[in-house]
Amino acid sequence: MTHPTSLVTGLNAPQLIAKALGIEPTDIVDPKDWNAENSLPPEFESLIAEKIKTFCGRQFVFKAFQDFIKENPHGYFTIIGDAGMGKSSIVAKYVSEHKSPCYFNILVERRNRPELFLKSIRQQLIDRYQLPNSEDADLPTLLAKVTGKLTAGERLVIAVDALDEVEQEAGENLLHLPTTLPDNVYFLLTRRPYHLGKKRLSVSPGVPVKELDLRDDQYVNFNQNDIKEYILFVINADSDYKHGLRKWIQEQDILDANFVEQLANKSENNFMYLRYVLPAIAKGDYNDLSLKQLPDGLQEYYQNHWVRMGLEDKPGQLMEIVLYILLEIGTPIPREMIGGIAKEDEYDVKVVLDEWVEYLKEQKVDGEICYGIYHASFLDFLKAKREMDSKRKLFREVNQRITEYLEQGMA
Repeated sequence: MTHPTSLVTGLNAPQLIAKALGIEPTDIVDPKDWNAENSLPPEFESLIAEKIKTFCGRQFVFKAFQDFIKENPHGYFTIIGDAGMGKSSIVAKYVSEHKSPCYFNILVERRNRPELFLKSIRQQLIDRYQLPNSEDADLPTLLAKVTGKLTAGERLVIAVDALDEVEQEAGENLLHLPTTLPDNVYFLLTRRPYHLGKKRLSVSPGVPVKELDLRDDQYVNFNQNDIKEYILFVINADSDYKHGLRKWIQEQDILDANFVEQLANKSENNFMYLRYVLPAIAKGDYNDLSLKQLPDGLQEYYQNHWVRMGLEDKPGQLMEIVLYILLEIGTPIPREMIGGIAKEDEYDVKVVLDEWVEYLKEQKVDGEICYGIYHASFLDFLKAKREMDSKRKLFREVNQRITEYLEQGMA
């Protein structure tokens, strides 16, 4: 029940008590807990909300991380997996539940540099732990200051997503992560598979390090179960797609169990595949295909969609040029700029962007709507197209148009 006084004053219980005692509210409530419900960094709030909206399973990952914390005084725990296996969603879920300081490296937004990481984490730690004179502190100094404020049994977990998307000169640890850690400090990291020579994360002897590779055989059943749980959630509870999916399943005259089992196998344990395929089924894009004819795996899905959009039979059309522009620019740009580079009407560009909306990310940059490639797996697909473009030389033409547009802008 809400205290009647708070309805009049607008103050919560700690504020009322503090006012009565003539002290500051933070003398009653730990400063880092004062705005617990709003403690997620604003720059990542929408991303986290999107990632956890339909989150399912992954309890085996969380348990492994909790066991790591219990068994070690500090350390680095890294989740490894292919693009689309849900690494970012795992981090988002953990951060949402534990309100941990976090950073999401996002290549397509150019939010993937060490200085941006440090600036964000520094501010989060200053706000959470009330660290004076820390505006220019480096990460080891910040961690040392925080550990002096941790209560008995309390731990600091910093979650960092997508180390593979970090843009940084060679020679030092990715994001300049420290080689030693104070006690009760842990990093929860994610990255795509890497060759040993590109690990770029060294620690001092004795610092605990563990990697959980989602692709390992020991996790196959866990991954399959989580994938099936996700499919069941969408066909039964997702208000946007459940009705279209139900209609398709009924028209195919198949049982729910068969649909879940076969689609789970086709997904190859990739959540991004389901993020695309389930809405496509619900919208009727696959009304001409049976369950067995649906694409197998994420890359085949991209190729299937590429063919269905007519890009294989008629290469070089505006749709393909727009995608290649976004790939080559590598950062979100406004529709007007895309049209200028493509030398096409802005309305025609809008039609293309609307056709590929699920593959693109819209964001405001200086008050202007800009567009970029949504996910690393689609970037990989387009890069493969670039490497195969030995006959059409379309990428060369696109790069020439980009150069001409930029030169005109500087003239």
